[in-house]
Amino acid sequence: MSQLNLLLRLLISLMLVFSIAGCAGGKTYESTGEYLDDSAITTKVKTSILGDSKLKVFQISVKTFKGVVQLSGFVNSNEVATRATEITRTVKGVKMVNNSLIVK
Repeated sequence: MSQLNLLLRLLISLMLVFSIAGCAGGKTYESTGEYLDDSAITTKVKTSILGDSKLKVFQISVKTFKGVVQLSGFVNSNEVATRATEITRTVKGVKMVNNSLIVK
């Protein structure tokens, strides 16, 4: 009975170790906390863009991965693309902005 008990404890310990390791992030994937942080950053950036009278008329896509924000879509001028980058940089938690906006 004690060997079975030991084996059961070992299996439970291994399950806990693997489940905790599954929450950690890597180079190409985010941890749960990073995902939630990035979702909050994306929401704040979108809100800031929609709140700016010069930008709210454009379809600007915002994606965030580990604090790096990717802006994409079409705008009418370089000034609008620059403004979108500037606004994005002011959002707390943004580490870097990749501006892939295309001027029509």
